[in-house]
Amino acid sequence: MTVTVKEEEIEPQIIEACAIARDLESFDLLIEDLENNLGANWGGLDFENAEDILRSSHADTLKFITIALDKTDEKDLTFVDNIINAAKERDIKVILVTHDLSAISLHKLMRLGASDFVPYPIPENALKDSIDRVLASQEERVVIKEVFVLPDASLAKPDQPKQGILLPIYGSSGGVGATTFSTNLAWEMQELLREKNKTVCILDFDFQFGSVATYLDVAKNEAAFELISDVNNADSESFKQVISMYKNKLAVLPSPQDAVPLEFIGQEEVKTLIDLARSCYDVVIIDVPRTLVSWSETILNECELFLCLVNLDMRSAQNVQRFMRTLKAEDLPFEKVQFVLNRAPKMTDLSGKSRLKSMTESLAIELRWQLSDGGKQVPSAGDHGAPLAEVSPKNPLRKDIAKIAETFVELSENEQQAATAE
Repeated sequence: MTVTVKEEEIEPQIIEACAIARDLESFDLLIEDLENNLGANWGGLDFENAEDILRSSHADTLKFITIALDKTDEKDLTFVDNIINAAKERDIKVILVTHDLSAISLHKLMRLGASDFVPYPIPENALKDSIDRVLASQEERVVIKEVFVLPDASLAKPDQPKQGILLPIYGSSGGVGATTFSTNLAWEMQELLREKNKTVCILDFDFQFGSVATYLDVAKNEAAFELISDVNNADSESFKQVISMYKNKLAVLPSPQDAVPLEFIGQEEVKTLIDLARSCYDVVIIDVPRTLVSWSETILNECELFLCLVNLDMRSAQNVQRFMRTLKAEDLPFEKVQFVLNRAPKMTDLSGKSRLKSMTESLAIELRWQLSDGGKQVPSAGDHGAPLAEVSPKNPLRKDIAKIAETFVELSENEQQAATAE
């Protein structure tokens, strides 16, 4: 094996990266991108000797390596496993460049500790983005806030309407369980706050295929759709009149009966609708559509916290990556985002715990809560149009959501008391 290192005629270059492949010449686009990004500060290795090089002094200056793989490499990934482990021991980041690699093999390599991956042929700027991401400093990690960002209650006037807490819930991918979480969280908080004479409202903002009304067995009515369509002429009284009620306790604004474009209302109308809800209820939970639209920015700016549900799979991880990249590019308050893992691995699932650690490190996020897998009882409760607390109160998912509801209630009360004391 020959280590291909590009050198200047006068003095050697510092090698910051290595491209590793069984046949590097077959990944010509990778070579081209590395040359464009690093100039002469990279080298090439093959599978057989890469591990030895990484464990030697030759790797002292390496910041990252790329491992290029295709379908033929799946027969024996032993070399790749050893290379990733050697890189991890030296704190060298690993970027996989994959061509027709199966999802199972890719999942296995990511679980071993690969930092990121890009498909081959490499999309424009994809490798550069990946390099920037894996080399980003630890200071850029998303810091999870422990308390709400509440308005100063000491500044409120006695005749002012209430300013309820706004909690949007966003699913990073289809089937992640965002609507299940939002409806059950709304019910648990309503049960806790009912004793304090406080109220909760849940808004279904998935105007096309929202299912909050289905999960809570409330009717979709035309009056609610008419209010949303002409919200600028609505007031608190008319808002309460079109609200549906679940068991005369939890207020629900369902999505329209027919699918309508998500942007049939604009940012100002969404802001007005949110203000109406917050003036009528102490806690407002929004089931947010997965598609990002113009008024997604309005919700993020208005809320105290933005809960993002994720699953432990590649699809969810990629969407979270895109989501956070969009927030940062648009200079939106991404620090409000708190991540909630649904269907979390059990304590004895060491493999799942390892995959989870790899995913959070790769995405540079922290998980505020982890939810248990509720099993078949969860879709069954949704089909019956009832919260888990009503159908299966001992379900592990229900217990986790109840604890989160208690946390939110305590945090909101503590913040309001502190603000009043000031």
